[in-house]
Amino acid sequence: MSAPETAIDVPFADIRRWMFDQALPFWAEQGVDHENGGFLEQLDFEGRDTGVDFKRTRVTSRQIYVFAHAAVLGWTPGKALADQGVAFLKKAWLGPDGGWARLLNRQGEVLDTTPDLYDIAFALFALGWHVRATGDTASAALALQTLDFLDAHMRPSQGRGFLHEKPAKGRRLQNPHMHLMEAALACLEATGDARYAVLAQELESLFRDRLFDPETQTLAEYFDDDWNRASGDEGRIVEPGHQLEWAWILANLERLTGAKTGDLVRGLTDFAERHGVDPETGVTFNQVRDDGVVLDRGSRTWPNTERLKGHVARFEQLGEDPRTALASSSRVLLDRYLGYGRPALWMDHFGPNGEHRVNFAPASTLYHVFLAFAEVLRIEPRLAAL
Repeated sequence: MSAPETAIDVPFADIRRWMFDQALPFWAEQGVDHENGGFLEQLDFEGRDTGVDFKRTRVTSRQIYVFAHAAVLGWTPGKALADQGVAFLKKAWLGPDGGWARLLNRQGEVLDTTPDLYDIAFALFALGWHVRATGDTASAALALQTLDFLDAHMRPSQGRGFLHEKPAKGRRLQNPHMHLMEAALACLEATGDARYAVLAQELESLFRDRLFDPETQTLAEYFDDDWNRASGDEGRIVEPGHQLEWAWILANLERLTGAKTGDLVRGLTDFAERHGVDPETGVTFNQVRDDGVVLDRGSRTWPNTERLKGHVARFEQLGEDPRTALASSSRVLLDRYLGYGRPALWMDHFGPNGEHRVNFAPASTLYHVFLAFAEVLRIEPRLAAL
């Protein structure tokens, strides 16, 4: 008779099975656009193409990452899938003065030339992972050209950080800056080029000085042009998933550059755990307020994946045993979100009462789940020694 499951039984075997036996083979077949190249944006719950007539640069980039990381982990088909994804991604490159287009049609023709920092960050992330998986020098060179474009065209005329799009409209946003740091660190790890460390350290400085409030231990989402929190209710919105995601990225900054970020990791994750996670279900909420009041008890897949990464960060930086949280959020993902319709699909968004908020599986979610599960498996040997 097997031993009864305890609160700290992290389902490593189930995670590994989902990644390598279910998700990767399925998305390698059903999620690839075999006619036009690149990847499909979404599938229905039978695993069929929903027929949307666009491809976002961010989604192409995320799928490249998944297959490149899979290749690094020893999944042999990943390299060829990442290669074909990069070949399609390059259709969105408009040159040193145009940067990355936001949107293509299914055939790879440009629909929206807007330079968008979020898409640029993920293109950089994909190129970094492609270099890590393949050593491709063309991807390394294109990543550096992307840095050149950022410096030449995406900085505001005054002040810090980057424009979230060009021309910029509306509030300044933290989220694309977070993914830009993630991308810079991926490229730093892949290439060792010091330019990426400089960019990451610049973004850490912006985070400490403007994005993060040490008094409330919160990260705001929306800012004015001087990086003051937006006025009114908008400036008080906090997303627990982003608190946890930043914690993991900042822990990687310390690992790769030596910058001391443990205080930030602790503050971000403390607030998210205290106010952003349902103590009964283990579900991570979409939004809370900066005083901890829950604004949206619904939950997308990704805040739950970021809880895994946040606790990996606490383990590596603060020495805390993460197994209870890892077990909780892994089971939330495996039992509630994943396996909708087909084992390799997901229900991406539940409302506060468990109602479905979407009727398809967005391809963009695979990046979140694969990365979080890979991080859990990465520390598995060390957890076995606890």
